[in-house]
Amino acid sequence: MPHPLLASMAASVTELKRDPMGTVLAGDGAPVAILNRNKPAFYCIPAKAFEALMNKLEDLELNAIANARSDQAEIAVSLDAL
Repeated sequence: MPHPLLASMAASVTELKRDPMGTVLAGDGAPVAILNRNKPAFYCIPAKAFEALMNKLEDLELNAIANARSDQAEIAVSLDAL
C-alpha cells in the first residue's frame, strides 16, 4: 500500500541508528522521513525547523483566540488602572 511521504529525503531506522547527525544533516535543514520496513515511521527535523514550526503554531493559536474575541464589546481602561 502506498504511503504519502512528506519529505524530499528519506532514511531507514538502521541508517538513523548508524549516523544520527549525518541523517539529520542529509536533509539540509528540511525534514527527513525515517522509514521502518519501507513505511514512514516519523520525521526527523533539525532543532531550528522545529522551533520555527512551534512558533508558527503558537501564532495560529493566538490568532484564533483574537478572532474568537473580536465580536466582544470593548472595555475602556486607563493606563493608571493597569
